[in-house]
Amino acid sequence: MVYGGDMASRSTRYVEDTASLRAIAHPLRLELLGRLRMLGPATASALGRDLGESSGLTSYHLRQLERFGFIEPAPEQPSRREKVWRAAHESTSFRLWEGAGPAEKAAVDTIIAVQIEHLLAGVRRRQREASAWPTAWLDAHASSDMQVRLTPQALRRLGEQISELVWEAETPDDPDARWVELHLQSFFRDGESP
Repeated sequence: MVYGGDMASRSTRYVEDTASLRAIAHPLRLELLGRLRMLGPATASALGRDLGESSGLTSYHLRQLERFGFIEPAPEQPSRREKVWRAAHESTSFRLWEGAGPAEKAAVDTIIAVQIEHLLAGVRRRQREASAWPTAWLDAHASSDMQVRLTPQALRRLGEQISELVWEAETPDDPDARWVELHLQSFFRDGESP
């Protein structure tokens, strides 16, 4: 998830070390980070209420996210009693790297499992609710799959180009704009492998 802003201010955290990868590979931490990105700065108590978790538990996980640089205290702190947190970056990018071991693979599996759950929940919600949507939103939503032959370099370039298009298309200040979740996954077809 990401939140609004202009193209020049986009920031991505590239996770390329085991400790950071393992730190982010927790379902509650991923949810906390996503909410801070989408909804803006919040306290542990507010996040806990929204997620049905105790403020102690959310506070612990927020401190872990801070420790590894995913979140930071917001510049404005309305009181000394409770800290307000914000996301340190607008997006996170991760991948396995050469020499990654079982711990790294397990962390990536956890992150992808959470992403899949979000994707399935969103698709199911769309199926349940779409009949009540205005025509403009019905016409705008898409569901498709594409199969292309690409080199590793072309696949990386394609991902970068898609990200740029998404940022350019964003209209955060328009009153008709709504949060829309986009997912991009690439994987080999059955029978294909490097």
